[in-house]
Amino acid sequence: MMAENDGEAWRAQGESEPPEALRTFGRVLKALREEAGLTREQFEPRVRYSVSYIAKIEQGRRFPPKDLIPRVRDSLGPGPARVLDAAFGALTRKAGLASRFLAWADIEAEARSLFAYECRAIPGMLQPEPYLRAIFDRQLPPLSGEQVELQVTSRLARQELFSNRPNTDFSFIVEQGLLERMFGGPAVQRALLDHMLEVGRLRNVEIQVMPLRHEDHHGFEGQVYLAETPEHQWLGYIEAHETSLLISDPNTVSAMLMRYGKMRSQALSPQATRSLLEQMRGAL
Repeated sequence: MMAENDGEAWRAQGESEPPEALRTFGRVLKALREEAGLTREQFEPRVRYSVSYIAKIEQGRRFPPKDLIPRVRDSLGPGPARVLDAAFGALTRKAGLASRFLAWADIEAEARSLFAYECRAIPGMLQPEPYLRAIFDRQLPPLSGEQVELQVTSRLARQELFSNRPNTDFSFIVEQGLLERMFGGPAVQRALLDHMLEVGRLRNVEIQVMPLRHEDHHGFEGQVYLAETPEHQWLGYIEAHETSLLISDPNTVSAMLMRYGKMRSQALSPQATRSLLEQMRGAL
């Protein structure tokens, strides 16, 4: 029986064209198939996907399923499978990220330091899969099942930066109200607290909670994302309601760094934050 995803063709974040990463993966798959001298009709029984589904993957209009790589290995051999697996690795890091975010994702991938203050939702780098799914389940306009899987895969792949860049300094400041909200329910909250405690144990990660009540709080202007490039240039980033702004003006970025430094001194220490997270986890 041929497997096929019945989701509609790619359409997300208001874009009619599939992301470049998906199109690149599709071109690689098509080249490997043609190199083997196979038409889509001949390829169909080998990978057990319908001709139309193969075409959509090759056109970049379907996110490839996880079992595609082993099926290609069985049908075309280990060499083509390794090539496709490498293309899939790049795909999962970017394909589900909104186009407005891609420039910042590139900066993140090379940054020497990454700082984030959030007052809207837990920072994406700290979101476990259940929290991610709770967010995308509430996305408006609603996402298709395929779009949800694509975004979840990309967000989780983005978190590989923690292990892939052990010399990058990661700092997060999270409003206590976001933890008190119980977003998604008790099961999601348990997963979130467990994940934050786990990530907080990494040597290159510092997590701080901003207390719910604080008379001297410099976060009133909203979220702050900052990155130090390999050339020691600092950049800022903000986003809301499907719009974003990459900030390179030195005066503005300097002000953002000042605010972040103030909030770092106002938030709970990493040790006190861990104690709070453990206390909240024990109360569930």
